[in-house]
Amino acid sequence: MADNRPNIIFIMTDDHASHAMSCYGSRINRTPNLDRIANEGMRFDNCFCTNSICTPSRATILSGTYNHINGVTTLSTPMDNRTLTFPKILQDAGYETAIFGKWHLGMGPEHCPTGFDDWAVLPGQGKYHNPSFILPGPDGGTTKSVKGYATDLITDMSLDWLKQRDGTKPFCLLCHHKAPHGPWYPDEKHAHLYLNEDIPEPETLHDDYSNRSYAANAADMRIEDLKPNALDGEPPDNLSREEARRWAYQRYIKKYLRVIASVDDNVGRLLSYLDETGQAENTIVIYTSDQGFFLGDHGWYDKRFIYEESLRMPFIVRYPKEVEAGSVSKEMVLNTDFAPLFLDLAETEIPESFQGRSLRPLLQGKSPEDWRQSMYYRYWMHKDGVHNVYAHYGLRTHRYKLIYYYSDALGQPGTREESHPPEWELFDLAEDPCELNNVYHEPAYAEIIPQLKDELHRRQAEVKDKGVEEVG
Repeated sequence: MADNRPNIIFIMTDDHASHAMSCYGSRINRTPNLDRIANEGMRFDNCFCTNSICTPSRATILSGTYNHINGVTTLSTPMDNRTLTFPKILQDAGYETAIFGKWHLGMGPEHCPTGFDDWAVLPGQGKYHNPSFILPGPDGGTTKSVKGYATDLITDMSLDWLKQRDGTKPFCLLCHHKAPHGPWYPDEKHAHLYLNEDIPEPETLHDDYSNRSYAANAADMRIEDLKPNALDGEPPDNLSREEARRWAYQRYIKKYLRVIASVDDNVGRLLSYLDETGQAENTIVIYTSDQGFFLGDHGWYDKRFIYEESLRMPFIVRYPKEVEAGSVSKEMVLNTDFAPLFLDLAETEIPESFQGRSLRPLLQGKSPEDWRQSMYYRYWMHKDGVHNVYAHYGLRTHRYKLIYYYSDALGQPGTREESHPPEWELFDLAEDPCELNNVYHEPAYAEIIPQLKDELHRRQAEVKDKGVEEVG
């Protein structure tokens, strides 16, 4: 007897900001196949990550827990593959499971993928062209080099697995692309895109970091400082700082958009397969990224901060049986919610250890009265020596964002990375959506600050994070 529970295809990219998707109103990009998922399903406008960095976010997505619980707080702390994850639970519940593409949670016997019937993953970040893949084998896997372009190959593997799987069971496929993680190397098909046009600049491209925390000024990820290999050359001589930033932005953003174009094409291949095989009606298709990304916003590339462009994740879901086409949710959802959602959709019990909440009612157009109105964020990597983003945690409500920078990164006197005391930031997102004006010390906000701190500490206690001793 056939099992009629829904199939799940979970497509995730690396560093794809929602403001580089046309279904989110992007000024700079066109993504017709991704738009199709949104147009035929639901778009979530307020999906946020709880730690905007690759390895920790992926651990949260798999385990449904915050990073202080799953232990994956930084890029250098891989996930113990004995951790309870949604693929393991689905596998035990009778689903066929597979992952192809980026893993980035460590390798070897203690960290390679578990809970999957089949897998092939990139070592670390992997390469765009002629990448190596790690396949199931002794001592955590066997490495094999494969000719081709990573985005195409990951889709090829996903489609091959779909075609040969046991058709009597439902499946859960994780198709996880390397793109658009930098440095950005497009395939030949898309290398010509945008050659003869200028991409619109973000409103905050020339941010001077005034009236903000010291942490914003200290961050080392300004696009004019990108290495020449990331920009395909050196800037012309005698450019001003502003001119150099404009020059670098055009180079950077075009490369970024070119690798996304390949992702969009390959998402179209998966959607076409479902149409051709008659599986679209009973298959949940989800597209997201492991976090947001700065696309020249504030003059930056990369992520890490709790600022909007980094915090916000794209999240679109198509499931014809339950989700109204073209619907939009404004409710606040988190990457901790993904694992409970998958289990709920598969009619499988959600473990009490999961800290997220299934957003299935939202997919059905219902907003529970007790749905969250705030979220907690924590970035831990203040000693990694990369990009010099100070460790911080914070609270986001629908209107306000309160941030506490509790430790600097490098502490090198006389540089942009010199040591600095802890700081608070407060942004009124209704009045200042670009987060340019820290109002923490303004008298008009004196009454709201204690309320936001109480909510911050309540959220910390709720997720069992102790935080640090605060000052100021």
